[in-house]
Amino acid sequence: MSEVVDVRAEAARRRTIAIISHPDAGKTTLTEKFLLYAGAIQEAGAVHARGDRRGATSDWMELERQRGISISSAVLQFPYRDHVFNLLDTPGHRDFSEDTYRVLAAVDAVIMVLDTAKGIESQTLKLFQVCRTRRLPVVTFFNKYDRAGRDPLELLDEVEEQIGLRPTPVTWPVGIPGDFRGVIDRRNGDYIRFTRTARGASLAPEEFVSREQAAAEEGDAWKVALDGCGLLDAIGADVDEPSFLAGESTPVYVGSALTNFGVRMLLDAVVDYAPPPSPRLDVDGEGRPIDSPFAAFVFKVQANMDPNHRDRLAFARVCSGEFERSMDVTNTRTGKPVGTKYATTAFGAERETIERAYPGDIIGLVNAAGLQIGDTLYAGPRVEFPGVPRFEPEVFATARPVDTGKYKQFRKGLSQLDEEGVVQVLRDPDMGDADPILAAVGQLQFEVFAHRLEHEFNAPSRIEPAGYQAIRLTDEESVERLRRIGGIRILKRGDGELVALFENRYRLQRLMSDEPELTLRPILAGVEN
Repeated sequence: MSEVVDVRAEAARRRTIAIISHPDAGKTTLTEKFLLYAGAIQEAGAVHARGDRRGATSDWMELERQRGISISSAVLQFPYRDHVFNLLDTPGHRDFSEDTYRVLAAVDAVIMVLDTAKGIESQTLKLFQVCRTRRLPVVTFFNKYDRAGRDPLELLDEVEEQIGLRPTPVTWPVGIPGDFRGVIDRRNGDYIRFTRTARGASLAPEEFVSREQAAAEEGDAWKVALDGCGLLDAIGADVDEPSFLAGESTPVYVGSALTNFGVRMLLDAVVDYAPPPSPRLDVDGEGRPIDSPFAAFVFKVQANMDPNHRDRLAFARVCSGEFERSMDVTNTRTGKPVGTKYATTAFGAERETIERAYPGDIIGLVNAAGLQIGDTLYAGPRVEFPGVPRFEPEVFATARPVDTGKYKQFRKGLSQLDEEGVVQVLRDPDMGDADPILAAVGQLQFEVFAHRLEHEFNAPSRIEPAGYQAIRLTDEESVERLRRIGGIRILKRGDGELVALFENRYRLQRLMSDEPELTLRPILAGVEN
């Protein structure tokens, strides 16, 4: 008989968070440094070795290593301060914002990383606004303060004006960007001075310095920092936990992931401020208690993470109850059982068999046939959680195998990458895979699609632009009329939804105005497009 476990107590120890940022803001480097400070790795992965950048732990895909950017979200689980972190490192590039959005549906809080020199950039403003719209608690990290950059007071104004989050700095820098000495902890007035380590590969020594010593040794930098703290005190920019948890204010930390300055304090902030898992709303709007029987939802599907096995992994966020490997689980959408014998916990591309998991944990189900993004899994009484909305595609392309003898491999790759959400594959109901249209948020998704078709499925393909400007969801009642109009193509999405592709956006607008009875619904993602 298995031991009795207090599910609520286990859930209270969980912190399930995502890191989001603009490309090159230092998100993946910060992820690596979290692992370093938690003792999960002995030397930071984002260091230079004999002139070649080692692959970051969270960047497992070959194309990610070639480009030096995160393309696919990664899941990393590790212990810190008697808590269990489920850390999701997300793609930063706008073209992969849909993957990031799926991750945001699976977390309880977010760390927003801003480059001190650049602040909030237009490419990722939408993602930051998604956090605000979803009322996700957000901790903000002003990164790269060891380099030349902008005044932190300017950045605070930008956060408030562009995202609508009231910034409440917890730490404040001593020294200007590029001459970073340490931080003042505004909660108690402590001054923590940092010391660099070789290549940032080990923990940065932290020295607690008295105010008198700081005044004597830091000179004008200390005076300027105190003036900044005085201004923040005057306007009442202090951490307010209720408004943070409500997604209205954001605690701000200043540091440098590359040199490890301020990383420990940020990691502690997640333990101290980020919420543990709470009851998740089902499709009827009812919160499912944490200690209800097991339930989870699938937010990501990924194939070929392990090139040696060429398998398929479905990532599910546990929402309630205790998960035990090999337990009987049902897929709500299909009503069919789901195999859990090969459940794993993830650490980037590395895996380890998991025996138990609790609310907040991310479990990987290996080769769980038939699972799709948005599926609910449950044991005991049936439950269904809302699906994961999709972003509206903005670019379209055609795809054909270069070698027609590779058509079988092409079809397999097409199906798999569609299920993963790498792109949306739109098929003619009468032609199947013969002439598919690819739909994506950004052009880089097509490059990833082509790369993976060639290297994972041995099906080199020709991807060419398709002349469509807009897409809408439609239905059988409207299809007959739409097909009689030129410049419109009716296709079916992988989930069975009918879509209408328009060669001309103006024609779509005119049609919606002249024939409002037709079903032409936008594809929404939970935020304004």
